[in-house]
Amino acid sequence: MQRVDSIRSEVLKLMRSKPFRPFALLMENGERIMIGHPENIAFEPGTAEGVGGSEDFYIISGGLRMFSTFSAVTSVVIVDRGQVG
Repeated sequence: MQRVDSIRSEVLKLMRSKPFRPFALLMENGERIMIGHPENIAFEPGTAEGVGGSEDFYIISGGLRMFSTFSAVTSVVIVDRGQVG
């Protein structure tokens, strides 16, 4: 669960950054899920550090509707605004 807490904490940090910078979730199946706005992803955050929250998350972005878990995320990376589509 420590890895899940770490990934969730990193996502929270990126969601709250000012100014917001788009980021991507790299999934264990090879998918790259772009988060172009902090409102595109939703989950129970837990503490301010991301500990104790939900392992599940939802993404709604353009035509994408996705439900997954933080355990399926291998890494989180910042992307250039031009890569968000």
